[in-house]
Amino acid sequence: MEVVQEATEARFAVNGSVNSATAQDALAQAVFDLMFGLGRLQPLVDRPDVENIIVVGHDRVFLDLVGGEKVPGPPVAASDDELIQLLQDLASRADPPRVFSDANPDLHLNLEGARLAASAFVTHRPSVVIRRHRLVRITLDDLVGLDTVSPLLASFLAAAVKARLSIVVSGQQGDGKTTLLRALCAEIGPEEVLGTFETERELGLEQLVDEHPVVFSWEARPGSGERGPDGRPVNEFTLQDGMHASFRYALDRQIVGEVRGREVAQMIMAMESGSGSLSTTHAASASDTMEKLVSCAMQSGEFTRDSAVMKLARCLGLVVQLRSMFVRGRDGSVRKRRVVDEVLAITPGEESAGYAATTVFRSHPDGPAVAFVLPDHLRMLAGHGFTANEFLVEAQRHGGVA
Repeated sequence: MEVVQEATEARFAVNGSVNSATAQDALAQAVFDLMFGLGRLQPLVDRPDVENIIVVGHDRVFLDLVGGEKVPGPPVAASDDELIQLLQDLASRADPPRVFSDANPDLHLNLEGARLAASAFVTHRPSVVIRRHRLVRITLDDLVGLDTVSPLLASFLAAAVKARLSIVVSGQQGDGKTTLLRALCAEIGPEEVLGTFETERELGLEQLVDEHPVVFSWEARPGSGERGPDGRPVNEFTLQDGMHASFRYALDRQIVGEVRGREVAQMIMAMESGSGSLSTTHAASASDTMEKLVSCAMQSGEFTRDSAVMKLARCLGLVVQLRSMFVRGRDGSVRKRRVVDEVLAITPGEESAGYAATTVFRSHPDGPAVAFVLPDHLRMLAGHGFTANEFLVEAQRHGGVA
């Protein structure tokens, strides 16, 4: 309010007039957003129709709307330097604080209801992408209503979670992987003690205390540029550190949120515990997911190809692939729709690949995946609420075998 008062007095001294009450309120909100929020990005994050905010320099802004349309947005700073200063301020205010500088040109932040990724110094202009978490409290029934999954597929996935099968949700960027993961987590009973492990907190299970009363949430911390006696950055905390500590927390499940690289080692460790772990990863197809995870495991330096394949084949139960499609309405409008495109069952195999993948639900061009083949080892899901008889009927209708 002091800033607004000073601006009002300065305007009066120069022009002999003052801003209207509406203009003063807008200025007060802008100052508040700059000091405590995301600056000129804040109004865009607050818009309910915005899914992604894409920034390539301060004045090239695009908004991905909920319906799938991409539209131009307003400038988010007066200059690229000002945008970098805003990002550095956000980094310093993070808990724990992050460094965004020439020595640390990438920034990843968990915002209230959103996720920010930014790069500068190594890109031609400062670049930012903010992904809004629109659906934090979500269930499989909700996804049935959105036509992301069929009732039969929802029944299968719910039973798989209850039976403690380890599941990886895969898809391309923006396909809704984290939303589906939250819906799967909603099938976990409130009596279970959960541990989540994320490079940046995104799942938000620790906030849903009515659904999950006891959640221990570990988040990685990059540390400072200085190196300690052990050669690691000072104050660094890795997901490996969190996973190691978690084995004394009496956890019923260990959930490694997103696997982009070395996190695969912690995912495998969680899955080997037999608790029914859940994760997401980026892959173009369900069949590509295993190869992606194997590559990540090898790049971590902790696995050979053979050991990675062997461990994944033994502990990973299902791969659930998502796909985005665009649907034209009767009025001619186009909206984005996300569907579960395929479900693979993973088992150890004798062939050269080292694992076998059975298509349980296969892709359907007009909507969610349809029943195809039910392996013998998954028939036990009927004891967890899966409507196996309906699977048989649908599989026969679509040329599959149950």
